[in-house]
Amino acid sequence: MSIESLYKSRNLCILGSTGSIGKSTLDVVRLHPDKFNVLSLSANSSVDLLFEQCIEFNPEHVVMVTKCHADQLLERLKQAGEVNINVTHGVKALVDIAKSPSTDTVMAAIVGASGLLPTLAAVEAGKKVLLANKEALVTSGAIFIEAVKKSGAQLLPIDSEHNAIFQCLPMNVQQQSVSCQLAENGINKILLTGSGGPFRTLNNDELINVTPEQACAHPNWSMGRKISVDSATMMNKGLEFIEAKWLFNIEPEDIQIVLHPQSTIHSMVQYKDGSVIAQMGNPDMRTPIAHALAFPERIESGVEPLDFFNVAAFEFEAVDFEKYPNLKLAIEACKNGQAACTALNAANEVAVDAFLNGLIKFTEIFKINETSVKKFVSERVNSIDDVIDLDARVREFSDSLVASFIENVIDKVKPDSEDVKR
Repeated sequence: MSIESLYKSRNLCILGSTGSIGKSTLDVVRLHPDKFNVLSLSANSSVDLLFEQCIEFNPEHVVMVTKCHADQLLERLKQAGEVNINVTHGVKALVDIAKSPSTDTVMAAIVGASGLLPTLAAVEAGKKVLLANKEALVTSGAIFIEAVKKSGAQLLPIDSEHNAIFQCLPMNVQQQSVSCQLAENGINKILLTGSGGPFRTLNNDELINVTPEQACAHPNWSMGRKISVDSATMMNKGLEFIEAKWLFNIEPEDIQIVLHPQSTIHSMVQYKDGSVIAQMGNPDMRTPIAHALAFPERIESGVEPLDFFNVAAFEFEAVDFEKYPNLKLAIEACKNGQAACTALNAANEVAVDAFLNGLIKFTEIFKINETSVKKFVSERVNSIDDVIDLDARVREFSDSLVASFIENVIDKVKPDSEDVKR
C-alpha cells in the first residue's frame, strides 16, 4: 500500500446507517471530515434519522428498503431543498450502491440475512469491506470467502471480538487472514471472549420467565434489540464462532470460548510458545470501527482510553452450556456444515422476532432453533441461490413452529367443556 493511498480521502458506502453500527460509523467519520467522504447510505424504515444524516453528510445516493419509505424521504428532502440526493429502494438498489465504482470502502452493517446480497456484491467488486453483518459468513461462509479470494477484496472484521483477534495477529497474517495458515505462524488457539449477557448469574430455571426488556438490558454494550437477545442466549457468540472459522481459516477445535463478564478484554490469541496476546479497551464499537476504517493507519475514535486504575477485575469463567444451549447448538452447526449454519441463522431470526413480540418464551427460542436445524441439516448448499432458497424454507418452517407454540398456549387457557357448562 502506497503512502498516497493511506492519506487520500476514502469514499464510503454505509449499509445500515441508521442502526447502532451505522450511527457509530458516522460518529467516527464526523471526527475526520478530511479522511472520509460519505457517498451513499441505506436504511430500513427510519426515514427521520436518514433524513438528518442526509442533511449533515450530503451523500450522492440513499436507499430505503421499501418504495413507501423512499417516497417519504424524497418528499422531505425536496421540502428541504436537497434535490441532488438520489433516492431509490429495494435489494437491487442496495447491491448497486455496494458495488458502485465511485465507492472504495463499504461498511456492511445491515442486520440479518437481508444484508447478504449487498455485502457479497461489495466483495465481488473488490472493495474494502468492513464486515459487521456476521450473517454473511454464517449463511454462506465458503461461498463468501471464495469471492473474497477471487476478487482481492479486503475483508476487515467489525465485531469487537473478531476485530480484537485480527489486531492480535502478526501483520503478515492480517494481510491474508482468510487464507493464512495460523499454525504455520506460531498460533495455537483463538480465545473468543463473551460477557455472558444479562442472565449470566440467573438461575437456569428462571430463564423461562424473562421478558424482552430484561433480555435487551445488556450490562456492558449498547446494541439493537435483536443482537441484545442473541447476547442473552449467547447465540451471538455462536454466530461469532462460525464467523471466526471463516475469517481466520481455522477449524472449530482451534476456537475456545471464554466468559469474561467485564467485556474489557475483547478477545485473545494464544501462541505456541505460551504467549497470549489480548486486545483491550472500553466496550465501545467506535474503537473497532475506527481501526477498520483507517487500517493500517490509527486514528481517533472518540472513545476514552482504558483506565486500568478504575478496572475492578478481570474475571474468566467456563461456559455453562445448560444455560446457553443455543451456543452449543451453534458450535455443533459449525461442525456439521453450511446447511446447518444457514438453517440456524434463519430460524434464530424468526424465533428472536417472535420472542421480542411476546409470542413465545425466552427458552422456546432454542426449541425452534434446534428443531429447524435438525430438519434441514442434510440439505445441499453450493451457491447463493441455494442459500436464499434454504433461508426462505427454514423461515417458513420456523414460522409454523412459532404458530404451534402460540396454539398450545391458547389451548391451555381455554376452559374445558364442563367448566363452560357450569
